[in-house]
Amino acid sequence: MPERLINRVTTPHQLRRLSEPELVRLAEELRERIIDVVSRRGGHLASNLGIAELTIALHYVFDFSHDRLTWDVGHQCYAHKLLTGRAKEFDTLRQQDGVSGFPSPAESPYDLFATGHAGTAISTAAGLAMADQLRGEDRKTVAVVGDGSIVNGTALEGINNAAMLSRQFLIVLNDNSMSIDRSQGAMARTLDRIRMSEKYESVKHSTENLIKTLPLGRQLHRRLRSLRDGLRSTIHGGQLFDALGLAYFGPVDGHDIRKLIIILRRLSRLRRPAILHIHTEKGRGCAYAVEDPCRFHSPSAWTVENGSPVFKAASRTWTEVFGDVLIEHARSNDKVVAITAAMPDGTGLVRFRSEFPTRCFDVGISESHAVAMAGGLAKAGLRPVVAIYSTFMHRGMDQVFQEVALQKLPVILCMDRAGLVGSDGAVHHGFMDIAMLRPLPGLVLAAPADETEMRAAMTFALSQEDPVAIRYPRDEVPDPLPGPCPEFELGKSRLLREGSDATLLCYGVTCEAALAAADILHREEGLAVGVVNGRFAKPLDVVTISKLIASGKPLLVVEDHSVVGGFGSAVMELAASRGLDARNVRLLGLPDRFVAHASRQEQLTETGLDAANIIATVRDMIVQPPVHKRLLDC
Repeated sequence: MPERLINRVTTPHQLRRLSEPELVRLAEELRERIIDVVSRRGGHLASNLGIAELTIALHYVFDFSHDRLTWDVGHQCYAHKLLTGRAKEFDTLRQQDGVSGFPSPAESPYDLFATGHAGTAISTAAGLAMADQLRGEDRKTVAVVGDGSIVNGTALEGINNAAMLSRQFLIVLNDNSMSIDRSQGAMARTLDRIRMSEKYESVKHSTENLIKTLPLGRQLHRRLRSLRDGLRSTIHGGQLFDALGLAYFGPVDGHDIRKLIIILRRLSRLRRPAILHIHTEKGRGCAYAVEDPCRFHSPSAWTVENGSPVFKAASRTWTEVFGDVLIEHARSNDKVVAITAAMPDGTGLVRFRSEFPTRCFDVGISESHAVAMAGGLAKAGLRPVVAIYSTFMHRGMDQVFQEVALQKLPVILCMDRAGLVGSDGAVHHGFMDIAMLRPLPGLVLAAPADETEMRAAMTFALSQEDPVAIRYPRDEVPDPLPGPCPEFELGKSRLLREGSDATLLCYGVTCEAALAAADILHREEGLAVGVVNGRFAKPLDVVTISKLIASGKPLLVVEDHSVVGGFGSAVMELAASRGLDARNVRLLGLPDRFVAHASRQEQLTETGLDAANIIATVRDMIVQPPVHKRLLDC
């Protein structure tokens, strides 16, 4: 059995020693390794399987130890990692202290940016190219972009500016007809039309060669060229990119390594900005990933039994609860509509879309547009629910301000993946949504702590005439909270457990760890520690929280959000505004640093948001005398 090529290629330079058949074999070995590791670790599968040949061809033609390579989103970089010295460590993918699932400059100089959001590769690549141009440095620049992310506003802004470069600059448009779900919008239709013209291109070249062999064939060929170019603009669709200032080439078979190498070599010498349109198959080399690329975009671990993937039975998730609750409301209220930005599966809207196809809008990777569109829907009398990950809501922030809050429109923002997200790591943590949204006048911020509270929070949000933002994590739904669940009432908290020695004031999902900590403290030390779910970060329960602060007893505020600008900050602002002595208050939340990839539970432990650290903190607060008493004793 021949030695595996993947073990021989430890740097991209070694690719040039391989023959064409060996490069083809290497692509298959890369896929095998990716499938093996992702099946055990979870991660992004289908997109990485589709880009193996392109990755090999790029590293074969360019020298990215000197040249520049940026990845849009970056979730398709696994083959790139395997070829740039990380093959031995790849088994640690997305594990604590292991290889990141996204580009990471901390891992390799071949990764220029830590990326995880769509639309940025062209802009950052343009900045690199402009800097090289100003300095007179001869570096080549390539940005790899997907057909889903190229419609993002930032990507189009980047194209607009990059087209002004007077040097080599290449955008590779990896077109697999998918982003996460089927690509949406006019750009997707245009790319469909271009792909359909591949047969036309093949016939065109064959006809040209035939014409040249006929008498007067070359003259006829020149006369037909203008007709051909007009036909190309009509049928082919390349005029779209030509109009944006980019020389357009393609579409090219993204799995033909020989053809990719030839055209990339030519384009590396082109002294103007260009776009190479390649067509790939998402999930290539793995039958079940090809059949269901949405399910295998970012799957959890699985095994294969009788040729079919089998996933471990999972507990009910917050995402599933949200989807079910929204369907229930939509059945009884025909004004309820849903919007997502290319993530109907990730946000739990697949069943909603199936049941209400005309009331579910997937706008593609265009979060700003999603929020602004929601403003229009609300202004027209509908009740739009915008389902976007917390980390991606940053992109719609200006529209939340201008088109929703300022207009006082009843848009509901449902932010999945709030707080720590686990193995996706720093690029995806939703750690700043409260800090972003809390300053907006009239915007209500709420966080449920279990499934029943999620239902109550959505009922409340749909009853309001002001915008409401609801946050919840990427996690399983915890066991029900103790006691009956009261309705959500604006600015009112929920008492979960009485306590005379100290109180844990929580926001949403942190109630689970707090209740566990209070139970242990009572059982092992006889301490009576109360637990309150604040429910609202805005408006706060002023009466209850003021009493807790004024009592002088230890008050620990716990949240799955940055301490900077979060729920705890709001509590301290309340104390300051009322002249309350807050020396008995301590804040427990995410630290002022980026938290690396690991399991969500490992991250909660690392950041002190687990029951053990809550117990230790409460003990310290109870044992330590009040600050003013310690000062007097001195």
